[in-house]
Amino acid sequence: MPEPASWDRGAWAAHADRMLAAVAPFTSPGGSLVTLPGAEGGYGRAIDGLEGFARTFLLAGFRLAGDDGEDPHGYAERFAAGLATGTDPASPERWQRLSEHAQAKVEAASIALILDLTRPWVWDRLDPRVQEQVVDYLAEAVGDDTYPRINWVWFRLVVQTFLRGVGGPHSLDEMREDLATHDTFARADGWLADGAERSFDHYNGWALHLYPTLWARMAGAQDLAAPRREHDVAQLDRFLTDALALVGGDGSPLVQGRSLAYRFAAAAPFWVGAMAEVPSHSPGRLRHAASAVVGHFAERGAPDDDGLLTMGWHHAWPRIAQAYSGTGSPYWASKGMLGLALPAEHPVWTAPAEPLPVQTGDVLRTVAAPGWIVSGTRADGVVRVVNHGTDHALPGAEVGDSPLYARLGYSTATSPWLDEESWDSPVEQSVALLDAAGRASHRAGFEVLRAPEVRDGVAVAASRATARWLDPEPGQRDHGSGRHGTTTSAGTITTVSLVRGPWEVRCVRVEDVADDGATPVALRVSGWPTVDGDGLVSGLDPLVGDWTGARVERHGASPLGERSTVPVLDGPVVPGTWVAVLVTLRGDAREQQPATCTIDGDTAVVTWPDALTTRTHLG
Repeated sequence: MPEPASWDRGAWAAHADRMLAAVAPFTSPGGSLVTLPGAEGGYGRAIDGLEGFARTFLLAGFRLAGDDGEDPHGYAERFAAGLATGTDPASPERWQRLSEHAQAKVEAASIALILDLTRPWVWDRLDPRVQEQVVDYLAEAVGDDTYPRINWVWFRLVVQTFLRGVGGPHSLDEMREDLATHDTFARADGWLADGAERSFDHYNGWALHLYPTLWARMAGAQDLAAPRREHDVAQLDRFLTDALALVGGDGSPLVQGRSLAYRFAAAAPFWVGAMAEVPSHSPGRLRHAASAVVGHFAERGAPDDDGLLTMGWHHAWPRIAQAYSGTGSPYWASKGMLGLALPAEHPVWTAPAEPLPVQTGDVLRTVAAPGWIVSGTRADGVVRVVNHGTDHALPGAEVGDSPLYARLGYSTATSPWLDEESWDSPVEQSVALLDAAGRASHRAGFEVLRAPEVRDGVAVAASRATARWLDPEPGQRDHGSGRHGTTTSAGTITTVSLVRGPWEVRCVRVEDVADDGATPVALRVSGWPTVDGDGLVSGLDPLVGDWTGARVERHGASPLGERSTVPVLDGPVVPGTWVAVLVTLRGDAREQQPATCTIDGDTAVVTWPDALTTRTHLG
């Protein structure tokens, strides 16, 4: 098979067919449950099976729609049987109802979406009794005010929109309410926060920008969608400018945020952009981006040799699961193959491929909403994010740091550490105060001091953290946000990042130490986590201050490899004094020239490893 970036639509279809064939042996006799191998998920086997059905139905539905119902593999009949069995209250294989388990509300939206998309070949051919069962099953969404006011508003809206389109029960007031809630998520430059918190992640693309476009095409949405379409497309168009810049040269998406087991669902916004016919991005570039992402995983073991998606990243790695994850959960990756819903003659399939931003040159840009500096280097294809605005928390919150959100840096080539110890005591990509036991402080709830900006070839961003140590409550299951527990004040830390290429000069000042807590014994700054054999150089060099260097090693903390290490520098706690280090992540193992930095008052003068000298005000 050719390289994924050059797959034609036929190769994509074959990839989907292999995935759908692989799950068939795990389907229940009546077809309603697809219970895949692996440990029972957080919500039990019944939900595992429902997820397996609904999320593979997405993939089958895209195949049917894009081929105008041509169905050599019998997907319509296969999934119609499952619909009949799953919605039959008397069946031993019946689905958990929306009133019985909240996760059923998520899966109901996928089912409703594909029933609408494939109406001539599935819904219209169902026995009237089965149609009644399906409507009865989905109708529990109407009048249900328990849907969380995050991306879940789309699950209620999509279900009610399908019901409206087939003459079923629905509430226009609730549909308008859900649209209004979605509008409250809007942030700068087309980005959307997943609720009130500073929650920025792949849900922007595979949920919050995906559903408006797909929903607008549903039969029951036409009048509601018409006055919104221009605005929604403009928001998507602007978001894609940043999203394209966040894909690595090897096709890897950013390893950041929850639900990483959905993997190549990260390709979904590029297909959505093609569907919406966004004005600023060519169909060829959007297809190439999606191909690069799906191809990244296909070349590295996802799907696996049996054609299955396991709980993991490139390979099975169960620790990547959240509390809500089950064996069927990874099949939300089907969204990354949404392009199959577009016919072969669509421009997204016929236009010549155009490369990603990082494949044409170095990238240095800022993303206002999540508070990110984005630095991509063409030479190694690595895209890095320096984070001064995202923590999956509200400003001032006293929760622990989520490794998935609150670290100072993320990239397409590294992963945050996700072992238990790293949730409780941050290690990689952090600035922290250490107590006498070596426990590191947390920064979630920090104050954004300086929105990211690029001046004279240097990107700058700053934040100030009220640092505290955390004694977590036992037995917490990770949903993605930081852990709760008892906190002890440590002090206040200001961090300013100056970024160019593979380098960050990280300037740090301890403003004060807490007078009502334990006395911090050291200031720690840490760099990028790398795994054995990844070919990356993770450097951490002292520039200003008195530092002692070391490397921290962990086993089983990263989905990218068994053994990983992080460089750290420890120094004395001297309130009111700026210190600085050089943080490096690059794919070039050659020695780099040393950097220098002096800080005069609030001005940092840096001579970078490429010999450029810059002056930056830190205030």
